Amino acid sequence: MKRQGFFGAVLCALIAQTAPSLAQAQTYPVRPIKIVTPFPAGQGPDVLLRNLAEKLGPVLGQPVVVENKPGGSGFIAFQAARTAAPDGYTLVHMDSFHIGTQPHLFDKLPYSATRDFDPITPLVRNYFFVAVSANSKWQTMSDLIAAAKAKPKSVSYGSWGVASPAHLGGLMLEASTGIQMTHVPYKESSQLYTGLAMGETDWAIASAATAGPMLQSGKVRFLAAAGPRRIGGYDKVPTAAESGAPKDWTVGGWNGLLAPKGTPKDVIQRLNTEIAKVMQSPEIREKLTIFTYEPYTMSSSEMSKLMEQEQAYWGPLIQRSKIKLD
Repeated sequence: MKRQGFFGAVLCALIAQTAPSLAQAQTYPVRPIKIVTPFPAGQGPDVLLRNLAEKLGPVLGQPVVVENKPGGSGFIAFQAARTAAPDGYTLVHMDSFHIGTQPHLFDKLPYSATRDFDPITPLVRNYFFVAVSANSKWQTMSDLIAAAKAKPKSVSYGSWGVASPAHLGGLMLEASTGIQMTHVPYKESSQLYTGLAMGETDWAIASAATAGPMLQSGKVRFLAAAGPRRIGGYDKVPTAAESGAPKDWTVGGWNGLLAPKGTPKDVIQRLNTEIAKVMQSPEIREKLTIFTYEPYTMSSSEMSKLMEQEQAYWGPLIQRSKIKLD
């Protein structure tokens, strides 16, 4: 009897411990969910989030709101999310460059994407274009590379800031071809593409959204797609490899959602499942094409591995280039 009483007590204790988790899984969410993003309102990633929030809210039975906290290299948004309660009601939006490059760019990084947050799922991925002025004499990537080889440092490429994807894409092209170019950083993307159209710089990495106005007005053109395949809606633009660049040279990224470390696994799993369904809906997929995004979801554990791969990938290039943003 004593033995039965002992095991009965253990069973009751286990039930008591698991009851809160089971109750949470059944009731979550019971109030609005907030997604904190470092991107300004109106930019592609922000528009993506707002479309997701609009569709995700009814599925979860609670409003999903987007809170923009731009500036500070993303630190303002990430710090706000890092210190939030790990209960599934505050999520954070990061892109692959925040996750992969910042640990190598800052000696005193005030957060760790891998230690301070639990991954939920990536949302989308996209690849950039190589843009030149409409008056550029280059017709292919071979032309660009040949000009840079003929006269080192004579070819310039612009970016929307040091260590931005546009800057790193140029460094990657230098590393893969042995050429030397001159980097011209601008304060923001609108200034960059205006400068490109005016011939202040020779070429730049661009997205369909950021360079769209200049592209539509005929002041810049896309030389190549910096991805492994042609991009939907721009089928006439060859890939960089088709245009003469090294086959392994691509410039792209992804962004996704994370939660403060310690968020219950059942909450992470529910968010993962419902977000994946929403991202595959015809309405969302149609809107994604405007920004040349494609749905890119996976399990939380797979995203964790992806984050580690991003950090390992960017480390050697940044260290070799001796870039620091502290």
